Amino acid sequence: MSSGMDGTDTPIPLPGQFTAVIADDHEIVRSGLRTALETPGIVEDQGLVVVAEAGDGFETLAATKQYKPDLLLLDLTMPLSGGAEVFNDLRRWSPETKVVVFSSVTAGGILGQLIEAGVDGMFAKGGSNQMLYEKLPLILRGGRFIAPECLETIQQQSESVSLTPREQQTLNMVIRGRTTKEIAEAQGISPRTAEKHRASLMSKLDVRSVAELMTRALKDGLLDENSEF
Repeated sequence: MSSGMDGTDTPIPLPGQFTAVIADDHEIVRSGLRTALETPGIVEDQGLVVVAEAGDGFETLAATKQYKPDLLLLDLTMPLSGGAEVFNDLRRWSPETKVVVFSSVTAGGILGQLIEAGVDGMFAKGGSNQMLYEKLPLILRGGRFIAPECLETIQQQSESVSLTPREQQTLNMVIRGRTTKEIAEAQGISPRTAEKHRASLMSKLDVRSVAELMTRALKDGLLDENSEF
């Protein structure tokens, strides 16, 4: 046993046993997933070792940095930084972790961005748990799987513009009324560079005002409602 983030003992995996972190802001969801992952035979013959649970974006990043698990089950709609932002950050801290997104998000733009960014798996919360359990072994061994429901959502918004992580962050901040100075400070850049990013974003989305920007972002599902920016 080793000491976990909350001071409790963390089980040590057996040889060949995978580790996992579960990130969701609902305890009942985390509990159900934990039981399934840890029970031998449901996902893996030995079961997985759940080394941590997280209820928000900050906890998720901290747990991933500390444990560098084989698997992260990541909800997109968590407080204190949404799952899409968490994904972009954790790739730097634990590049080998297989990230599987599961969510009730129906915005094809955000889901499409995650697929382009290289998420390893994607499942709808309203979909089949059995499908999730059946596909996790494939994903843990380097495969990739996107649930049909998620692909359908993305295809319905196939004409949506794809944004880079920096453009996504800028969009979230502009929509929330942040000034150019505030955007520059948050991103660690000069106000002049921040203004260039803003102008480039408006041009890319073919809009001329914040009102048009919000309308386009909502239409294409580009707005991350859980962003803290």
